[in-house]
Amino acid sequence: MTPPDRLLRTDLAQIARWVKPHSRVLDLGCGDGALLHWLSAHQRCPGVGVEIADEKVLACVRRGVEVVQADIDRGLAMFARGRFDVVVLSQALQSTHETERVLREIGEIGQECIVSIPNFGHWSHVVSLLKGYMPVNKRLPYAWYNTPNLHFATVKDFEEFLVNLGFDILDRAYLDESRVITWLPNLRSTLAIYRFKKK
Repeated sequence: MTPPDRLLRTDLAQIARWVKPHSRVLDLGCGDGALLHWLSAHQRCPGVGVEIADEKVLACVRRGVEVVQADIDRGLAMFARGRFDVVVLSQALQSTHETERVLREIGEIGQECIVSIPNFGHWSHVVSLLKGYMPVNKRLPYAWYNTPNLHFATVKDFEEFLVNLGFDILDRAYLDESRVITWLPNLRSTLAIYRFKKK
């Protein structure tokens, strides 16, 4: 088996390590379907992706990934409660309008959820704000007026939010580019990934 680190983005490789073989997976905001394709080929996981962008839906189809074109902000009623073992939402939550509702819904649809978010508390973002500017860098490449990101959270913000919504955090991983961060993740990680379930 080819390890996920060789074929997937760093955050997707971490997510893939948390998904057990034969799990039923729903990937919301699945992009080009790379994660679902890898999970199907290497873990024998049946999966469905949800994506809104035409070109990304087409990329999924070309990979042989089952995909539904839909806007997750409009609700996930098409998926039955408990239908999936794992629901993934990777680097897409910050672009949702109804963030709290989306999290509650994925908690109902999946036995476990895996969500990754950009960490707005990273030291470089703090420095930009202290200089009077919104952060624009490789990780957040958009200016304040054209960003698709609607909600910015720090590691601490998001962990508190999950607990307040009644979720139990099972695992967490903090990354900076391809490095795992273990010390001061709120300041040093650019991305946080959580595995959680309803209490």
